[in-house]
Amino acid sequence: MDTTTLHIIVLAIIQGVTEFLPISSSAHLVLIPHLLGWEDQGLAVDVAMHIGSLVAVLVYFRKDLSRLLGSWLQSFRTHQLTSDSRLVWGVGIATIPVAVVGLTLSYWHLEEAMRDPFWIALALMGFGLLLWWADVVGKQERDESSLSLLDIFWIGLAQSLALIHGTSRSGVTMTAGLLLGLNRQAAARFSFLLSIPAILLAGMADALSWVNHPPAIAWHDLLIGMVVSGLSAYLCIKVFLGLLERIGMLPFVIYRLVLGVVLLIWVV
Repeated sequence: MDTTTLHIIVLAIIQGVTEFLPISSSAHLVLIPHLLGWEDQGLAVDVAMHIGSLVAVLVYFRKDLSRLLGSWLQSFRTHQLTSDSRLVWGVGIATIPVAVVGLTLSYWHLEEAMRDPFWIALALMGFGLLLWWADVVGKQERDESSLSLLDIFWIGLAQSLALIHGTSRSGVTMTAGLLLGLNRQAAARFSFLLSIPAILLAGMADALSWVNHPPAIAWHDLLIGMVVSGLSAYLCIKVFLGLLERIGMLPFVIYRLVLGVVLLIWVV
């Protein structure tokens, strides 16, 4: 196994695991190559890893997605919203803020400025403490089917903050869900549903850049990145949902704080 393939396997595992844990996948994917002196893996590999994560969440929630989409399609015929069809519309509405903010950052070329380890460290710690506070004070008495469209829009606004490296898309959407009274399982499930269009948009953005600046492609590396990312993401979702009620958010908060402190010591 050559060095490039080994790096891709490591990064694909990190992408698959951290995409759905509230610890920020973008922070890890920025920092680990930087800390270890690895060359940038390239947009093509990023696209492949996003596809792997997307397939994992689609496969894991395939039964729920089938029910939700069926209810959504039926709403066109009945002109009435059920809790399931409202949830589908809500996922679309919640994706609008992150799409708008993402396009704005891309237009002004601000994304690179947010890759600074100092700001990543502050985001890891600050949003980690916010997650802990939401887990403590949240009533945790609602499930995702009880969310109103306004509730979902607020979660969507929170999701747009995830474009700041170190925030964590899953972490900030779970935080918003907990503050709105969702129980942990519901906050996590809805966060994972929101990840479908979010990952798709991120992958499309990378793919467009890839098309404009086509790299030399090693197709076996792309396949490895996609498969490893998908398998690790699927296992992560399964284990996380199984353990969440028992362990809560505190272990992830502690991890974020420790990582943030280590980064601050390193950069200061």
